[in-house]
Amino acid sequence: MSPILKVENLRVSFHQDGTVTEVVRSVSFALSRGETVALVGESGSGKSVSALSVVSLLGDSARVSGSVTYAGQQMIGASPKLLRKVRGNDISFIFQEPMTSLNPLHTIERQLSESLALHQGLQGEAARARIIELLERVGIRDAAARLGAYPHQLSGGQRQRVMIAMALANKPDILIADEPTTALDVTIQAQILELLAELKEQEGLGLLFITHDLGIVRRIADRVCVMKDGEIVEAGPAAEIFAAPEHPYTRKLLAAEPAGLPAEPEARATEIVRTEGLRVWFPIQRGFLKRTTGHVKAVNHANIAVREGETLGLVGESGSGKTTLALAIMRLIASEGQLTFDGQDMRGWSTRTLRRFRSEMQIVFQDPFGSLSPRMTCEQIIAEGLGIHRVDPSRNRRELVAEMMGETGLDPAMMHRYPHEFSGGQRQRIAIARAMVLRPRLLVLDEPTSALDRTVQVQIVELLRGLQRKYGLAYLFISHDLRVVRAMSHKVAVMRAGDIVEYGPAAEVFDNPATDYTRKLIKAAV
Repeated sequence: MSPILKVENLRVSFHQDGTVTEVVRSVSFALSRGETVALVGESGSGKSVSALSVVSLLGDSARVSGSVTYAGQQMIGASPKLLRKVRGNDISFIFQEPMTSLNPLHTIERQLSESLALHQGLQGEAARARIIELLERVGIRDAAARLGAYPHQLSGGQRQRVMIAMALANKPDILIADEPTTALDVTIQAQILELLAELKEQEGLGLLFITHDLGIVRRIADRVCVMKDGEIVEAGPAAEIFAAPEHPYTRKLLAAEPAGLPAEPEARATEIVRTEGLRVWFPIQRGFLKRTTGHVKAVNHANIAVREGETLGLVGESGSGKTTLALAIMRLIASEGQLTFDGQDMRGWSTRTLRRFRSEMQIVFQDPFGSLSPRMTCEQIIAEGLGIHRVDPSRNRRELVAEMMGETGLDPAMMHRYPHEFSGGQRQRIAIARAMVLRPRLLVLDEPTSALDRTVQVQIVELLRGLQRKYGLAYLFISHDLRVVRAMSHKVAVMRAGDIVEYGPAAEVFDNPATDYTRKLIKAAV
């Protein structure tokens, strides 16, 4: 079968302010109907740039050479008319974060109807019927009732399904999926991968799948192209690449799995946090007088305990209450039930009393770029809390920042740089350094590795385990990546719809799960 997409000797460089940066060099691959080709590599390897070059979606500063042919037509240098016909019609894209790809001000119906009107001329009832058909096809339940929903009213998995529906709206020949499952729970991720495989079989699509997760590649790809520094360093059938990788970089990627177990806390370690019967219910208010007609039971009767040097892993699907429980423990949202910190009942604390303890409980978020101010240097970001909490005023702040940068694997010489000048892994180290400089006793880690490459994930896991050993930190580790949770956690709490459905030592929960829901999570992660 002849390829429907053929890329030969593709080169891409960016020209800005007299500087030329070559990001893709001599890349060649082909894609046939009904085939899945995976572009694999770390961030910055050139995967997404190569894919965007297929239909000339790069900016004016890009210079593209080589050959990209779709169904025999040359795409590099093609006329705007031809590109408009091919984009979204013959070749469609699914991007990593649907919340930024979907317009927050438009309903789902309007966003899907725009594509149908532009490429097929469908409007009114015909367009509406086609939209409902598409949404049902991608697994959106009660699709007709969802037409008026806005993106923020849908879950992450539902938003990604809407993106897939938009991509399929015009029956494309090629689907380019750029990290489409990275931010999703393991169960939703498994559903999306199953859906894409099913659609590929039924529609005869060629699927170009871009990812840094080799576990996903193993499950869905027919052929693999491994990219490093803008070049394809190894390519071939997926089975051969996984069975006998030839290039050292491919072997490095395959070996990049969090391994080992955290050091055991001391037998007499102090209990840092305990909750008994903790609940967070949000009132549902309706009508002109905003009468409470019910409650969203975000967290319901949670009983947990974490000691010094111990990690409690919180796992569960989106909306299960993991982050809400962590925020309640930090007293960032209101809750009911017993909550103690270092043996002291936090319920009666005034704002002034609570402020004194804020430095002892810190949080690291999922997206380091979104949680770091782009207008502040690395030094200012890390040092900000020192001034607010008046930590060790006798010491020079720059010395404290340099010391903590060294502790977290950052070069203190880079403290004058801004967040955009760092890689994703470095930005996450800055976020950890910002929290650690206050010498907390409890650190909440909310999906701290999910947006990172596998190799960087391993580095962050090792960093966190090292800091815990050195400082006796108590961690509340929230993640949907069960491999990372197992490498980090002493105990695990499995949450579903606000309830802790399973709780116990990590080894026991992973090796002998007591509930069907836990078994489902573990199976989806394999």
